[in-house]
Amino acid sequence: MNPILLSLLLGLTAAAANGFGGAVIVQKHWERRYLRYFVALGSGFMLATALLEMVPESFQLTDPRKASLLIMAGYFLVHLFEHTITPHFHFGEETHEEEFVAAHKGYSVLFGLAIHTFFDGIAIASGFLVSSWLGWVIFLAVFLHKVPEGFTAASIMIASGRSKRVAWAASALLGAATLAGVLTMAVFSRSVAAGLPLSAGVTLYVAASDLIPEVNKEPGIAMAVLVFIGVGVLFVLHHLFG
Repeated sequence: MNPILLSLLLGLTAAAANGFGGAVIVQKHWERRYLRYFVALGSGFMLATALLEMVPESFQLTDPRKASLLIMAGYFLVHLFEHTITPHFHFGEETHEEEFVAAHKGYSVLFGLAIHTFFDGIAIASGFLVSSWLGWVIFLAVFLHKVPEGFTAASIMIASGRSKRVAWAASALLGAATLAGVLTMAVFSRSVAAGLPLSAGVTLYVAASDLIPEVNKEPGIAMAVLVFIGVGVLFVLHHLFG
């Protein structure tokens, strides 16, 4: 299958996971504790994917120094948005309705989330433009954190006084941003040498600076074990299909 077409289909799947995450907060009967398992498993898998797959491939595509600068740019791009436009934002944080959030802050958080979901799409498409293996691995890494991402967007909207319909629309917007990233790489497919290292930096930030700190808040070893399982899944997949 054409790599861009496959990227679009998988981008739609990732977008659906965002919508599911929004449904978790809109439909209160869902077991939210399962989101913590996604966060832990996803953080390990994402970190391993970024360091063992995306970064080495980026060095193969372009000059290692240029690739390093682009990786750093992707990392600090998300840092900039989360600590200026979206201050005090914590990825995957459960926000209760009684914890009121100012409306403008709710939309700024949504904007910050949309930035790195856009790069999720860039990452998926860039991976498939390099190789089928890399594309599938990146997709799985992205998919694992999509549910908590949609949950976060919807919960922030509800906490800022918005309706459940608006909350679910916020999670759907994140899915649309992912598709926009895929389409951007479809148009600028010759820029994969820049798109992959940039998205590698974004993936590193989300895994190491957003997800791992959330996992570290949980007592006991269960969540830590899930992180290592996430890393191990990549090695198993590499052994079976790499």
